[in-house]
Amino acid sequence: MKKYAYRRLLNNRSNILPVMIGILADTHDHIEAMTRAVNLFNDSNVTMVIHAGDLVSPFSVEPLRNLKVPVKYVYGNNERERERIKAKMAGMDDAEIGDCLEVEYKNVKIAVYHGENLILLNALITSKEYDVVVTAHSHQPEISNEEGVLVINPGEVCGYLTGRKTVAILNVDKLEAEIQEI
Repeated sequence: MKKYAYRRLLNNRSNILPVMIGILADTHDHIEAMTRAVNLFNDSNVTMVIHAGDLVSPFSVEPLRNLKVPVKYVYGNNERERERIKAKMAGMDDAEIGDCLEVEYKNVKIAVYHGENLILLNALITSKEYDVVVTAHSHQPEISNEEGVLVINPGEVCGYLTGRKTVAILNVDKLEAEIQEI
C-alpha cells in the first residue's frame, strides 16, 4: 500500500513541485525572444503564464500558442489592433484577455495591469485586495514588497530599451518571485 501511495504522489507533480507562474511583458513583436521565453516557461513547468501587455501586433500571438498552460493577457499602451489580438487569442484554451485582470490561483489574488496610469497602479497596490500586483510599462525588471503586496515587473522580453531580455517566475507557494534573463 505504501508503494502505491508513493507512486501516486510521484505521478501528481503538483504535490511535489512548487506552483510556478511565468510572467512576461513588453514583448514588442520580438518573436525570437518570445519563443525563448515560452521555451523557458515550458521547461520550468509553470502552471500559468501572465503577459502584462505590449505584445503590440496580432502576429505576435503565435509564440504564445506553444505554451502548455493557460495564458492571462492584458493590453498595453501599444496595442492598436486589440480586436484582432483578441480574435487570435480566442482559439487558445483558457486564454483570458482584458485591460486589467483579476486572477485567483491557489488562494492567491493577483491583479494584472500594464501600468501606464500610475494612479490606477498605485490604487491596485495600496488597496491591499491583492497578494500580488503584476505590472510592466517601464521595461525595468523589479520585484518589491509594498506593505505586504508583492509587486512584480518582469522587465522587457524585447530588450529594446534596457538591453536585457527578462521574464519573472512567481513561486505561488512561497509568494516569492525572481527575474530571469532569457
